[in-house]
Amino acid sequence: MAESGETDWVSRFADEVISQAERRAPGKPIVCASGLSPSGPIHLGNLREVMTPHLVADEIRRRGLECVHLLSWDDFDRFRRVPAGIDESWAEHIGKPLTSVPAPPGSSHANWAEHFKAPMTAALAELGVEYRGISQTAQYTSGAYREQILQAVRERARIDAVLSRYRSKQVEDYFPYKPYCDLCERDLTTVTAYDDETTELAYTCECGFGETVRLAEHDRGKLVWKVDWPMRWAYEGVVFEPSGVDHHSPGSAWIVGGQIVGDVFGGEQPIGPMYAFVGITGMAKMSSSKGDVPTPADALEIMEAPVLRWLYARRKPAQSFKIAFDQEIQRLYDEWDALGRKIAAGQGQPAELAAYERAVGTAAGPLPATPHPVAYRTLASVVDITTGHAEQTLRILADLDGVGSLDEARPRLDRAQHWVDEHLPADQRTRVRETPDEDLLDSLGPGERESLRLLADGLDDWSLDALTTLVYGVPKIQAGLDPDAKATPELKAAQRSFFALLYRLLVGRDTGPRLPTLLMAVGADRVRKLVGA
Repeated sequence: MAESGETDWVSRFADEVISQAERRAPGKPIVCASGLSPSGPIHLGNLREVMTPHLVADEIRRRGLECVHLLSWDDFDRFRRVPAGIDESWAEHIGKPLTSVPAPPGSSHANWAEHFKAPMTAALAELGVEYRGISQTAQYTSGAYREQILQAVRERARIDAVLSRYRSKQVEDYFPYKPYCDLCERDLTTVTAYDDETTELAYTCECGFGETVRLAEHDRGKLVWKVDWPMRWAYEGVVFEPSGVDHHSPGSAWIVGGQIVGDVFGGEQPIGPMYAFVGITGMAKMSSSKGDVPTPADALEIMEAPVLRWLYARRKPAQSFKIAFDQEIQRLYDEWDALGRKIAAGQGQPAELAAYERAVGTAAGPLPATPHPVAYRTLASVVDITTGHAEQTLRILADLDGVGSLDEARPRLDRAQHWVDEHLPADQRTRVRETPDEDLLDSLGPGERESLRLLADGLDDWSLDALTTLVYGVPKIQAGLDPDAKATPELKAAQRSFFALLYRLLVGRDTGPRLPTLLMAVGADRVRKLVGA
């Protein structure tokens, strides 16, 4: 959470971007940019590449200024490797553009790139991210960059001089353009000759093919990455584009691109904060078919869009953070709900308020919200205990929180259901006993029997508050204390023992969901039966 009085990082970048845009291109739409390679699953770390400029662009739009967020799909990049779980025969496509590689087996998409773009596109729509997508395959093959390519080739000695400052050994005959072979479609090519006047370019390929083409007309190749990126900064007039930590080491694309963009293309490097790592907690049950790390689509199955937006909005780009797929998601939702109550009461700090407002809506309007947001941990307990039975779930939620229909609790209810189904370990699932544990009941001493009788006698007041008071109050009554008495270490120990006994009798384990919720889900009659009252 942002500290009290801390300036909102999005506003700071927006101020800087607006100032730079007014100097660079007054009167023109302000350009923020992101780039994603659909070479495999686009994961939650990659999402920071999009969310950082999205939040800044959205703030600029909120101020009434025209701002476009460009999202470059780097789908003309080469296919580098066959991921785990994919037929090894796909190795024959290594070196082809991603848009020329068949989609994974069973996919309905036209090619490899489209297969991995699709879930990200859907997730960005759900997150309210407004952008203009650009296919680099379309840009290169349409000749959009023809003049820029010719300019880079003319200035290849200057580019080579910049790159050589960071190389440990010299490269002979440096050439910044890589043709894709016209026969095998791969980039296993070597430029063997080039004529600056005619733009005739000769290349050979490892497949044995070779040809001479006119670069001024060629559209089956691309600039190498360290030249391609600064070329696009100048071509699009990008003022803001973040990048990952790997791009900021000496000799990296960001460092050399900052020199090439001005020297070769007459542009300026964008304002470009470095963003930190996004970690994941609780990766159990993630299938290998989804890749090594979860995607935004995976996260949106277990949390609402505003909560996922909030995780990216509240942390400065340079701060790392983790996204929870384990029990931590319940604590995250508790924090989110507490912030909502704090802001509704007019007590939020400025940075907290800014992050919250950026989470729940954009310049275009509010994002969909759950009409009756019951605590996530409560929903998870209820759907776990009821195994998703709709009528039982509604009965409990109506008693618990006055929910009139399950639709009032959606989409949060559906997110909690998915989390329980996919991410709650089997040994933590709740299975209420069908019959009393007679052996355990027979082994109990007088004090334990009395505690169960006190519980059974108090079950008539059937509300969550009353049940909470009851389960914490039974050990107090047994100790001769007032129900409102403060807990001592001895009392806490007695409460823990009582809770463990109830869990063993109700679900056959020492722990489980919060007891008041569990009692409400099981029902008074069944509780009395299972505790032998």
